[in-house]
Amino acid sequence: MLYVFLLLIAAAGVAAYLLFVFMHVPGATKERLGELEPVPDDIGRWLVDTESAEGQKASSQGLLREQRLLLQEGGKRFIKQVRYRNAETREIVRIEPEEVIPRRRI
Repeated sequence: MLYVFLLLIAAAGVAAYLLFVFMHVPGATKERLGELEPVPDDIGRWLVDTESAEGQKASSQGLLREQRLLLQEGGKRFIKQVRYRNAETREIVRIEPEEVIPRRRI
C-alpha cells in the first residue's frame, strides 16, 4: 500500500511539473506537441462539392451539395456543415448534422 501511495505522489509531482513548464515556458507547447494545422482561407464560405462521391450522387439526383468549415470557439476544432440545394430553385432541401473535426497537430 505504501508503494502505491508513493507512486501516486510521484505521478502528481510529474503532472504539476509538466503543467508548470507548458504554461510558463514560451514555446514549450509548440516544441513538444507541435503546431495546429493552419486555418483554411475559405473558412465560413459555402463551397459546392462536385468531386466527392456524395457530391456526385447529389448531382445525379438534381441537387447541389454545399459544405463549409467553421472554427469553433477556442480554435481547436472545426465544425463541418453540409447542406443540399435544389439545382434549379436553389432551395435548401436537407441539411446533414454538424460534424466536429479536431485540428491536427503538424
